[in-house]
Formats: sequence, C-alpha cells, structure tokens
Amino acid sequence: MADAPQLPDEAETRARWGAFAWDPESAEKAKEILGRYPAGRQMSCTIPFLDLAQRQVGAETNTQGWLPVPVIEFVARELEMPYIRVFEVATFYTMFNLVPVGRYHVQVCGTTPCMLRGSDDVMAACKSRGMKKGHTTADGLFTLTEVECMGNCSSAPMVQINDDNYEDLTFDRTVAILDALAKGESPKTGTQEPGRHTVEPLGEPTNLAAMVTENHDYRPEWGSAA
Repeated sequence: MADAPQLPDEAETRARWGAFAWDPESAEKAKEILGRYPAGRQMSCTIPFLDLAQRQVGAETNTQGWLPVPVIEFVARELEMPYIRVFEVATFYTMFNLVPVGRYHVQVCGTTPCMLRGSDDVMAACKSRGMKKGHTTADGLFTLTEVECMGNCSSAPMVQINDDNYEDLTFDRTVAILDALAKGESPKTGTQEPGRHTVEPLGEPTNLAAMVTENHDYRPEWGSAA
C-alpha cells in the first residue's frame, strides 16, 4: 500500500495557492462539466472538478499536478459543498496527488498479478534511475509511487506514468521508457511486447480463430438457429 502523504507546510502552501482560481480554459471546461448535471446535483462534479484543478496546477508547475489544500477549498466553494466532503474524495482516489509530484508521476502496480509477472523488476528499474518510493528525484523529473491494481492484469507487469499505461514490462523495457522520457521523447504506450497489439493472447488464438479474418458465424456449428 502507498504510504500516507505528509501535507506540505500550510503557510507556504497558502501563500502560493491561496488565490487559486480557474484560468479561462479551465473555467470554460468547468462550465461544460457543470452543465452535464441537473440543478442541485453539482456534487456529481467533484471528481472531474478535482481532476481539472490538478491539471491546471500541473500546467502552472510543469508537473503532473497536485491538489494543495487551498485548491481543494476552491473546488468546494465552486460546488457549494463542505470542504471535508471534497477532501474525502481527494484522499480516497490515488489519481489525486496531495503532495507535489514531478514532471512524470511513475505509478508501479504492486498487486499480485503484476508481482508474479515481475513488478519487482519494474521497481528495480525505477530505482536504477535514481528513484525512491514516495519521493521525487532531485531534478524534479520523476516521482515514484507504488499503487494497487490498475486493471491491466492480462498485460502485467505495468506502470502508469501520468495519463499513459505501459504494459508487458521487463527491467530493460522500463529503463528504455524512463530514459526516453528523460530525453523529452514520447515512448510507445501500451504493451511493449513485440507483435502484440493490445491484450490478445500471445501467438495464435486458441478459440474463435475464424473470427480473426472474417465475421464468422459459429451458431450453425454450435447447433443454434441462424
């Protein structure tokens, strides 16, 4: 499990973020999000508003973004909700960062399927590039976090870096991705297994093989009516 974050110094945080408000682009997006819900149902906007605020903070700091307490308070005011209700959401989901993170937030899945498939090698690759779990590198480039299952079990082990997933990882593949990001490049997202497109079985399919090349109707073979 991820360690509980230590919230940044309140006085310094308020000095920097106490006057937070939507920039023009975020204000337009917030209006669009709010319009999806009936009047009086603005509580439904909590997650998208927090995400929008975190992304604006990220754009201002050239990082993946985080949610200072004054920013959470701003979202609560926008939605006319008690602060604690919004804070509860921010602390529940690991998609929200309560402390500053680096330009690339490297989230390594350590749940059983990834562990059995080599997540320790993924973590070792991160450490080989100067990362330490729960910390940001001195250059501000990478933050390393261990998280629970992110739903890519069939292409384990995997890591999420900002908004992108990288799957079917090994030590060397992870190092290559990290090195490319450090150079400002955009490495291939998704599976890193050569010849694999998404999460289809490696090699030839073992069932419904006729569907590979055509919309084959199996019902007559199964004794079903056409």
